[in-house]
Amino acid sequence: MSGPVLAQALVSGLLIGFVFALIAAGLSLIFGVMEIVNFAHGEFLMLSMYLSYFLHDRFGWDPLAALPLNAIALFAFGVVVYAVLIRRVLRASMLAQIFATFGLGVFLQNLAQFLWRADFRTVGETWVAGRVALAGVFIGRPQLAAAAGAICTTAALWWLLTRTDTGRALLATAEDRQAAALMGIDPDRMFALAWGLGSACVGVAGALLSTFYYIYPQVGGVFALIAFVAVALGGFGSVAGAFVGGVLIGAVESLAGVLVAPAVKNIFVFAIYLIVVLVRPRGLLGRQ
Repeated sequence: MSGPVLAQALVSGLLIGFVFALIAAGLSLIFGVMEIVNFAHGEFLMLSMYLSYFLHDRFGWDPLAALPLNAIALFAFGVVVYAVLIRRVLRASMLAQIFATFGLGVFLQNLAQFLWRADFRTVGETWVAGRVALAGVFIGRPQLAAAAGAICTTAALWWLLTRTDTGRALLATAEDRQAAALMGIDPDRMFALAWGLGSACVGVAGALLSTFYYIYPQVGGVFALIAFVAVALGGFGSVAGAFVGGVLIGAVESLAGVLVAPAVKNIFVFAIYLIVVLVRPRGLLGRQ
C-alpha cells in the first residue's frame, strides 16, 4: 500500500470524523445532563438534512447559508420534544425512557418516508463544490467545509459549557440536579436547554452533511450508530470525549477500509470500542 493512498485515506477519515464528533457531542450533552439516551438522534439529523434540501430546492438557499436556520429550527424542535415527550418520562423507568425516544425515532423515520418517499436526494451544486490538492492528497471542498464547521461548532459548544454562567449551570445540573436547584438553578430549564443544544448540534451537522451526502429517510441511522460508539468510546457525558471518539472512529474506519476491505471496516471500530470498554468502562475521558 503506497504512502499517498494511506495519506488520502487518513485525511478523508479525519474530515468525516470531525462530523461524527459533532453529532456525538450533541448526544453526549443530552446524556450528561439528564442521563437519557436519545435514540431519535439520527432522525433529528435526517430532518436537518431534509430541511437543507428543501430550502435549496424551493428557495435556492445554499446549505451553508441556511446553516443558522437549521441550528435554530432543530434547537426549537429539541425543546418541543423535551416539553411534550421527555418531561413526561423523566421519573419513569429507564425502559420507558428508552421506548419513548426509540419510538420517536421510528415515528419520525416513517413519517419522512410517508411524506417524501424513500428516494435518494442530493442538494446539487453548492458554494463548496469541487476539490483541492494538497501535497498529493485530494480533499473535497464539501468535506473540508463540513470538517471546519464541525470543529467550530464543537469548540463553540465547549466554550459555552466551560466559559459561561449558562454552561456552568448546565454542568452543575449534570453533576447534581438537587444541589443545583438549591443554588437557584432551574433543572427543568437546563434540561430543555440541553435538548435544544444537543439537537442544534445535529442541525448544524445535517446542514454540513447535505452538501455531499445522500438524503433519505434512513440516513440518520448511518451516523447515529457511529455517534453512539463515539460517545461510549469517549465517555458518556463528556463532550471532549465524544469529540476524541468521533475523530478516532473516522480515522480508523477510513484506514481499515483501505488496508483491509470497505465491507469490514466497522469491525475494527467496534473492536477498539470493546478494548476501551474492558480497560476503561467509563470511556477514554469519562469519569471513573
